[in-house]
Amino acid sequence: MRIGCFFSTSGHSGVDRAARHLIPALARRGYAVDLLRVRRHGPNLGEPPPGVRVIDLGSRHTYTCLPAIAGYLRRERPAVLLSDKDRVNRTALLARTLARWGAEVPTRLVFSSGTTISVDLATRGRVERWIQRNSMGRLYPLADQVIVTSAGVADDMAAYTGLPRHLIRVVPSPVVPESLFTAKLPRPDHPWFGDPTAPLILSAGELCGRKGFDTLLRAFARVRAQRPCRLMILGRGGARDSLLRQGAELGVSADFDLPGYVPEPYAYMAHANLFAFASRWEGLGFVLIEALAVGTPVVSTDCPSGPREILDNGRYGPLVPVGDDAALARAMIATLDAPLPSARLQEAARPYAVEAATDAYLDAMRLPRIPGTPEGPGAFR
Repeated sequence: MRIGCFFSTSGHSGVDRAARHLIPALARRGYAVDLLRVRRHGPNLGEPPPGVRVIDLGSRHTYTCLPAIAGYLRRERPAVLLSDKDRVNRTALLARTLARWGAEVPTRLVFSSGTTISVDLATRGRVERWIQRNSMGRLYPLADQVIVTSAGVADDMAAYTGLPRHLIRVVPSPVVPESLFTAKLPRPDHPWFGDPTAPLILSAGELCGRKGFDTLLRAFARVRAQRPCRLMILGRGGARDSLLRQGAELGVSADFDLPGYVPEPYAYMAHANLFAFASRWEGLGFVLIEALAVGTPVVSTDCPSGPREILDNGRYGPLVPVGDDAALARAMIATLDAPLPSARLQEAARPYAVEAATDAYLDAMRLPRIPGTPEGPGAFR
């Protein structure tokens, strides 16, 4: 029973983090798993775990990997080929079509998409919007299953592309290792952690316009005008210099830090007083789930899509309008004053535990549990 996973990622995206959890979990369930990699692209697994092969497709570009993928499908005949993102999904479909010319290839295709497509494409060129919208509406029905990260993403995809909603299945992403719920994480080596005189507000993500860090900075300045506090944003990206300039203009530079990308930010989250999520749009919101998993109070924009589902309509943390720094500041102050208990916050992250999510992936891929292998808490029979 073999599963092929075809990804082409930045190396530090949400898809990368999900793949680094999902691929070893599938192997632990007894499946042979092949990670098909576009050269110089992620995900990066490090030393492949037992049961996992990393196959270099021999090209630096997704489309030029087409012959190699078709050859792999003919040679290995995996039960499923799982792919993610539209360009990769289209390539996977073409590869299976090519592989089936003159040969019987039983491989099922499972397409994944993790962003609110109508909002994401609004910033793209007209040609790219046309290609992606039509490929999803007309080509995705040829796959055996289409999975997405949240109901909001599913509804948006159906409305925007014309893909029938019943063909789209919501599958929780494998975000949280089970050990994280009980881990005692060391305090990061930074003087801002553990300072009782100034609560630390943390955020994380690529430094870009989509993440709304400019809104978060304005909100922080409002909070800082009322009480001592500090803001730290983990990540790297093209907006770093503009955020530093904005911090200086707002007069909060002394209490604002951009320490860079942290591969596993769990300890930072666990020792922060508050995690603030200010995105303009998402497919889910991995860092929001990770903060909840370590029991840190959160506030979030009510962006499309993901936070409203994760936070159960505000039950686990306030939701504020996108771009509204005044509302975000009020939510931050209220949450600092009256944080929810850690155990209650962790409840929201439980559906995204790696083993529970792996059960959901296997179910979506129509793959059985292999006798004698570990199973997650919700394993199907």
